[in-house]
Amino acid sequence: MDDPVLLTGAGGRVGQAILRHTGADFEWRLLDREPLPDRKLPEGVDDTDVCTADITDGDAVREAMTGCRAVIHLAGDPRPEAPWDSVLRNNIDGTQTMFAAAVETGVEKFAFASSNHAVGAYETDTRKPELYRPDDEFRLDGAELPRPSNLYGVSKAAGESIGRYYHDHHGVSVVNVRIGNLTEGHPPIDYERGQAMWLSYPDCAHLFKRCLLAEYDYEIVYGISDNDRRYYSIDRAKDVLGYAPQDNSAEWDGDERTA
Repeated sequence: MDDPVLLTGAGGRVGQAILRHTGADFEWRLLDREPLPDRKLPEGVDDTDVCTADITDGDAVREAMTGCRAVIHLAGDPRPEAPWDSVLRNNIDGTQTMFAAAVETGVEKFAFASSNHAVGAYETDTRKPELYRPDDEFRLDGAELPRPSNLYGVSKAAGESIGRYYHDHHGVSVVNVRIGNLTEGHPPIDYERGQAMWLSYPDCAHLFKRCLLAEYDYEIVYGISDNDRRYYSIDRAKDVLGYAPQDNSAEWDGDERTA
């Protein structure tokens, strides 16, 4: 892909995972609400490639997006406990602004950072804690309806629906990545749920790279590593995107790798 890729929320954890492991693979334009320090910029990206703006500012978003063929949209309020006024403005209105700008500027692919919280209420008391263990066969595969666990999850489910609209009515290729528990270095320690939905930094970067390179229409996939214990299926991500995760939370004992 020769044309630039716009990455919003570039200074956050997901954005930094992507840039650290695929920074040299694409020409980037970075957008963040706060100025990005040099340490957060990959080699080859300078101030002319960085936009400091709010994603609800349509003019600024369109300017940043002009000439881009693809967008990875991460920006928003990431707090599970975020109040409604914040998720409405930052996650719902902001996502709609991004999609509208994508149509206006001719973007072809749009990767939306959804969340495990969009389906968190499938984790019922009768399913836990067995749900988080390797011998449990329950799987969510992206075909199920949203079942949010909080207002943040509601906003992510809304973002998936906004993408559905812009795909169906404007032809944008959309992939929604329901991101699990992204941690750097090793899986969460003594936290079964976090280990079941662990996403390593390298696997995160690889997954979003495949979102940029693969061909698809409208997809919902799960963003986790190839964990033995998991209740999210990654088959769709493998089949449609060519996702090939390398990490597995079962290969770690605390913060030490055993395999």
